[in-house]
Amino acid sequence: MIEFTAALSALRRDHPTFRRSRFFDGKPPKREDLKSGARLADIVWLDTDGTPMTEEDWDNGFGRTIGVFLNGEAISGVDSRGRRITDANFLLYFNAHDAEVSFTVPPVNYAPEWDVLIDTAGRRTESSASAGSNFAVQSKSMVVLRKHDAQAVEPDHSVEASLAARTEV
Repeated sequence: MIEFTAALSALRRDHPTFRRSRFFDGKPPKREDLKSGARLADIVWLDTDGTPMTEEDWDNGFGRTIGVFLNGEAISGVDSRGRRITDANFLLYFNAHDAEVSFTVPPVNYAPEWDVLIDTAGRRTESSASAGSNFAVQSKSMVVLRKHDAQAVEPDHSVEASLAARTEV
């Protein structure tokens, strides 16, 4: 339990998506300097079929499942240096039902691939999910996914790397 709580705390600490200073408004950002696909709303409530929920879906009195897309490119505000705050995009799936529920991962305009970060059921065998694929969420559990980001190789600025570079010359 301590490891799980620490992982949740680290997720919140490391990602401004979970520490927004303003409420969501459900609208796309107005800025022009966005990455492709970032014109999605700051928050999108998803049905199990991967489509945005409609008003009729909200009026359904027996709904026990929901998906939420959090757009890390649509964070309003700036940091302490006046720079725009951006983060990864996240998907959260909640299943309050007594049985496992299959969600359809939203289409590629949300993201082509997602990495599984947290599964409260603790039974996850796959570590990723692709756009349009089916994704099972165990009963009485939630799953957090982050948009996959094949990170660029960061240069090694360590002392060891500096010394190694000097000896190669």
